[in-house]
Amino acid sequence: MIASRRDFLKVAGAAAVIAGAGKAEARTLKMPVGLELYSVREMLPKDFQGTLNQVHAAGYGVVEAAGYYNHSAAEVLSAMNSAGLRCISAHYPLALLEAQLDSIVSYAKALGLEYIICSSSDGTHRDPNAHGEPTLDDWHWRIEQFNRIGATVKSAGMTFGIHNHTPEFATIDGVLVYDEIMKLTDPSVVTLQMDCGWVYRAGHSPAEFIARDPSRFELLHVKDMILVPGSSEPKLPVMGKGNIDYKPILRAATHLKYYFIEQEEFDGDPMTELREDADYMKHFNY
Repeated sequence: MIASRRDFLKVAGAAAVIAGAGKAEARTLKMPVGLELYSVREMLPKDFQGTLNQVHAAGYGVVEAAGYYNHSAAEVLSAMNSAGLRCISAHYPLALLEAQLDSIVSYAKALGLEYIICSSSDGTHRDPNAHGEPTLDDWHWRIEQFNRIGATVKSAGMTFGIHNHTPEFATIDGVLVYDEIMKLTDPSVVTLQMDCGWVYRAGHSPAEFIARDPSRFELLHVKDMILVPGSSEPKLPVMGKGNIDYKPILRAATHLKYYFIEQEEFDGDPMTELREDADYMKHFNY
């Protein structure tokens, strides 16, 4: 049951956006192809500069960091510039943001980041002595931390965001956690970086959530996925070889500023597959 006329209009508006997705004139993404550097996490420690050079040669213009491999901000910035890349964003778990926010913000400013993203809330609880699966109270506490961190990051001239996996789509005491995140995070200090693959894995439509309020979604992670009957682990093929339909997702994402391909596993040569991913997104019509 829809509780109010306002809720009805939100739902109706989201449905209209999705329903009209196939009717609008097809277009391509007019922004640089981005890569989440977690994709090359096994290569970067062995040859940081060489890996970044290969990433650019594979067709990428912007990247999101997931660790710096003991390099200073000046060293990372120099390596990015040398490779012809811009590091736009970086991932940090909530526990690290809680413990080291000042140094993270200082490093991010020196690197020239636009976004600081909470990659995961795993293991954090309202009660620091608690363990196990989070309660709804834990999620409300996490949301309070998101708003607090977001205000600090904004004051430093950057934007804070929340990345999702599947736990954000758990239902606890009849409440969908992601609904609470959308409702209770402050849009003035918190953006949402939707990982479309993990929303799909959780059994939801990324386009439906984005269409509720497109202004909340400035960043996307894009990956393809094949769900395997009887297995909890999906296959993660190169873009275009899985089952996720990105046309309604990208049509809904009218406030999108950057997207990052994330290839979490490879069947063949990583750089060959990352080039295939980039080529697919460069020519993707939606």
